[in-house]
Amino acid sequence: MVTVHLWTVPAARVPVLLARTIRWRLGRPGASFVKLLGTTRTGRFDLRGTDLRRWMLLACWPDEGSAARFERGPLVRRWRAAAVEGWRASLVPLSAHGRWAGRTPFTPAAPSTPAAPAPPGGPVLVLTRARLRWRYAARFWRAMSRVRADGRSEWRLGFGVGEAPVGWQGTVSLWDSAAALEAFAYQEPSHLAAMRAARGEGWYAEELFARFAIRDAAGTVDGRDPMT
Repeated sequence: MVTVHLWTVPAARVPVLLARTIRWRLGRPGASFVKLLGTTRTGRFDLRGTDLRRWMLLACWPDEGSAARFERGPLVRRWRAAAVEGWRASLVPLSAHGRWAGRTPFTPAAPSTPAAPAPPGGPVLVLTRARLRWRYAARFWRAMSRVRADGRSEWRLGFGVGEAPVGWQGTVSLWDSAAALEAFAYQEPSHLAAMRAARGEGWYAEELFARFAIRDAAGTVDGRDPMT
């Protein structure tokens, strides 16, 4: 079970909420993998699009009970109480390639297990994450600007995420279906060019690409429900 929470909070509340989240992580929260990520505004993937009021908490749980207890717990309550807007989703990994901080946090469910998603056809959330080699950072950001311009109309939701101001970057995008994702990934010229350059020149010291089925979701982003 993987959960994603996206909260927009007043700037004045950010320091306290970040401190509480760090303390929660240090207190062994029961999750096998946790990342608190800064985000960009919707439709932006570059540093100039950074939104310091919006944060994403991603966590991997050993079972549904652990995820449910977290959902009812004090940390989520504090973020919700402060948030002017929020969106959450429970995800099931469909596929994952690569590593994040030396780990492989997402394990696709076997088709015979109760947690396995329904047959392909529904919305798909994609998470990418890369640790850039510094000498290729400028090329990476130029490529992201072109991909953003070409892909804006193709996804339901898309934004950048980061663990640090530069160098540890990623994207989150929500697509109508796996077919819509693949049509963009393997047919859009700007995306193909960026993929080939990244692999041919070795832009990344570490990278991860994961797809997830949506088990359930609630809330809004920029005033609308991305699932509708």
